[in-house]
Amino acid sequence: MLTVHHLGKSQSERIVWLCEELGIPYELKCYMRDSVTMLAPPDYKALHPIGSAPVITDGDLVLAESGAIVDYIMAKYGDGRLALRPDHPDFAQFLYWFHFANGTLQAGMGRLMILNRLKLAEDNPMLAASRGRADRAFDLVDARVRDAEYLAGDTFTTADIMMGFSLTTMRYFQPYDLSRCPNVIKYLGRVGARPAYRRAMEKGDPGMALLLS
Repeated sequence: MLTVHHLGKSQSERIVWLCEELGIPYELKCYMRDSVTMLAPPDYKALHPIGSAPVITDGDLVLAESGAIVDYIMAKYGDGRLALRPDHPDFAQFLYWFHFANGTLQAGMGRLMILNRLKLAEDNPMLAASRGRADRAFDLVDARVRDAEYLAGDTFTTADIMMGFSLTTMRYFQPYDLSRCPNVIKYLGRVGARPAYRRAMEKGDPGMALLLS
């Protein structure tokens, strides 16, 4: 059986959410972060050489990287759902936002998180540049969901699942004031109301406040 190894407050929430949206059978194994370091525990790190979330196992397969896992699950279990075909007019948008999640937004927030922990001066050029890049990324998302219900257009897809973590739970690690992005807040209200999202978060991170605004 497909097993999702879920580390609390991590990108593996994407995989739990995907499985719930697809309604496929899966086993969920939850792991708690170390209370001091906030890093994955040793038994989670032992699952895969990269030592970070997410990780799935499916028979003899052990797979990491959330984008790769989403693609794998969609190819094997998706049956054409939650994705757009190449002949769909919004196919390019679907691809763009799917990859924007980790390629731009998540990477930028992670870089900003590290720089903020270095206690740099407020006028540090690298810090200022990273903040500017983060603002531009959020502004781009805000503009997109002002004009479209979901990131790929009218249809909820895995692009929304990929972006969900970066717009919400990632802000536990790198806070970001969404008041400057009113359309993102409305979008998160739509996404956060999905029953599959609510089930996934309750199963994976019960009791955690959902950063939907």
